[in-house]
Amino acid sequence: MPAAFPGGTSVTRLSVYTGACADGLEGGTPHLHTASTEGYVVIGGRGALQTLDTQGFRETELAAGSTVWFTPGTVHRAINRGDLRVVVVMANAGLPEAGDAVMTFPPEIMADPDRYRAAATLPAGERGETMEAAAMRRRELAVQGFRALAGGVAGGDLGPLERFYDHAVALVRPSVAAWRETWERTVAAETRHTAAVLDALARGDGAHLRASALLESPQSPETRWGMCGRLRTHDVLHPVEPPAGTGQAQGQ
Repeated sequence: MPAAFPGGTSVTRLSVYTGACADGLEGGTPHLHTASTEGYVVIGGRGALQTLDTQGFRETELAAGSTVWFTPGTVHRAINRGDLRVVVVMANAGLPEAGDAVMTFPPEIMADPDRYRAAATLPAGERGETMEAAAMRRRELAVQGFRALAGGVAGGDLGPLERFYDHAVALVRPSVAAWRETWERTVAAETRHTAAVLDALARGDGAHLRASALLESPQSPETRWGMCGRLRTHDVLHPVEPPAGTGQAQGQ
């Protein structure tokens, strides 16, 4: 039985960054995903989601209960207008963590893989104020690039956005073979398992029901600095079985 979270997705709890950027807005680091669809389920606070694609710029209000999702290529920026907290559901568990996300740095950085990696990577082993300062510098650089892209689209010039897409593809291309291996172990395996279950049910075979299990995702003990805010991740790739309960079912 596949151990992947339903659909091969991942789940992360996000507290969106505070502190104003150069444009006066508080929030996350603008970026896109090259292969994965991302969903926001808002659980508290208020804010907005700014998005940019070939159709233009859009700002969608967010409040507790809002559920939105966006496909690969959608540049997005979470705006915090008061304690915005989100459960992030991400397709293709393992790919976003492996570099599927590309930040909207200025074009001279996007065109140079070494400069991009240097700008995107937070210092290893650092904590507290040092790490926060690095995360905020990275955010500011991406906001600078995002504003330029949005300005081009608003003026009817898709050229900068198209070039950003090309740079994003060039940056992730060397990783695709490894991504495919991860995808085969998770999403593709989950799909094959469901196909086999449907075949069995069509034959009247319910053997898989007798192999059922309850699984639990270990929660990271600490939050970490993400692109959009402070993250508390759930390890959906390595689930565990929770301890056996001692209570009785209702009616017994």
